[in-house]
Amino acid sequence: MKKGRRYKEASQLVEINKYYELDEAVELVKKSASAKFDETIELAIRLGVDLRHADQAIRGAISLPHGTGQAVTRVLAFAQGEKIAEAEEAGADYVGGEDFVQQITDGWLEFEAVVATPDMMRVVAPLGRILGPRGLMPSPRGGTVTMDIGPMIKEIKAGRVEWSPSNRMDRNGAILHVPTGKASFSAEQLRDNILAMVDAIIKARPAAAKGRYLRSVSIASTMGPGVKLDTQHLASLLEK
Repeated sequence: MKKGRRYKEASQLVEINKYYELDEAVELVKKSASAKFDETIELAIRLGVDLRHADQAIRGAISLPHGTGQAVTRVLAFAQGEKIAEAEEAGADYVGGEDFVQQITDGWLEFEAVVATPDMMRVVAPLGRILGPRGLMPSPRGGTVTMDIGPMIKEIKAGRVEWSPSNRMDRNGAILHVPTGKASFSAEQLRDNILAMVDAIIKARPAAAKGRYLRSVSIASTMGPGVKLDTQHLASLLEK
C-alpha cells in the first residue's frame, strides 16, 4: 500500500528495529501524529494465547484513568420495570425491550454499546448472531449483563474500554488492538492510560497460557507508524 507524505516523514522519526522505553515512545507517537484531526493513540499487543482453545480465551474491560477521548458512546439498554428509569437517569440513549429486537433485526444499529439486566437476556439472546460479530453482545463476563445497570451505563459513558483479541492469529500468538487516548492528551495522560491497559491485560492472563505472554507491544497514532515498546521496561514500570 502506498504511503503518504506525512507517514513517510513521521517514519523517519522512528528507528524500525529499536525497542523504546515508554516515555520516549509516547513522545514519538505524539510528534508523529500530524493529521488535521485529533488522532487516536492505539496500543497493539501480540499475546501468547491460542484462541483455538476455550481455556485460553481472553477478554476484559477497563475505565482508563483519563478516558479515551472518544465521543460519548450511544448506549442501548434492555431493561424493564424500575430498571427503565434507572437506565434513563444514568444517560442511556435508548431503553426498551422487544421493540428494539425487531428494529435491530431489521438493520438498525445506531449505538456503540449494549447493556441488559439478567431478566432481559431471554429477549436479547436471539440477537447474538447480529451483535456478537460486532462485539456488542451483552455478557456477564464483560459486566454488561447486570442488575446494576445504572452504574454500568455511567462507566461506559465515561470511556470504559472493552477488549479482546481479534480472531486473527499467527504462529506467534493473538493480536489485540485497543485505544488508549488521543494525540491531544498530555504525555503523562497517555502514559497512565497505557500502563493501566497493559496492567489489566497482564492480570487477565489465562491460567492455561504457556510461555511468554506479552510477545510484543507497540503504540501508534491513527495515521502514524508503530513504535515498538521494550516489554521488560514496561513490566518494570508496573512493578513500581
